Amino acid sequence: MDTELIEQLEARAKVIRRHIIRMTGECGSGHPGGSLSAADIVTALYFHELRLDPARPDWPERDRFVLSKGHAAPVLYAALAERGFFPADELLTLRRLDSRLQGHPDMRKLPGVEMSTGSLGQGLSAANGMALAGRLDGRDYRVYVLLGDGEIQEGQVWEAAMAAAHYRLDNVTAFLDHNGYQIDGPIREVMSPEPVADKWQAFGWHVQIINGHDFKQILNAIAAARKVRGKPSMIVAETVKGKGVSFMEHQVGWHGVAPKPDEAEQALAELV
Repeated sequence: MDTELIEQLEARAKVIRRHIIRMTGECGSGHPGGSLSAADIVTALYFHELRLDPARPDWPERDRFVLSKGHAAPVLYAALAERGFFPADELLTLRRLDSRLQGHPDMRKLPGVEMSTGSLGQGLSAANGMALAGRLDGRDYRVYVLLGDGEIQEGQVWEAAMAAAHYRLDNVTAFLDHNGYQIDGPIREVMSPEPVADKWQAFGWHVQIINGHDFKQILNAIAAARKVRGKPSMIVAETVKGKGVSFMEHQVGWHGVAPKPDEAEQALAELV
């Protein structure tokens, strides 16, 4: 693995995290915890893996990314802006009246958003549809989807998991942002989905378990998933809620609470 590439991605992820803090702090609402936990995964996809053209967001040959845990919109918006889909200055309009950056992604308003998400549990179904469409159209694009670990308490996720395996959708790769928390507390206490890796494997998926903050492991897992034939791939990424900001890490209270000005200042100082 190229050391220079890893360092570039780590630096880019830090920029993404700074955007998340600024965005949520500016508007006074949003979901920083799960956005920060997913930042490294999203960075690896948008700045190394995904075949995209920001000048042509509807390019038919593009790879697709679906943010199923739509409340983590800040991490997606930050990546899209840094990738060139829209000016980074627009990030500070998050959740404002008439802003294109709504609290959850809207595919009708913002270029680069593949699916309007926010009602949890629907993203994998949409990703399956995109993958089937690619097969029917004879296109070789790949579809990536990011799920939350609290989100997989939704029954529709498992219907979609069965469908992806049944139709042998080897052009689908899912990430599970396994940070262990949802808005009401630890997932094991609210409604435990464990053992998650065993469940996805039992549903017919190729499963890998990685450190979701280690770029070498993330990139290797993506490369391995690309080689899988005849079944979809699930990458269970062990992550830290609020990753990168000391007072947010492992704290369920930061799931859907924005930092106050002094807290944002402290967080940004840690993300230098």
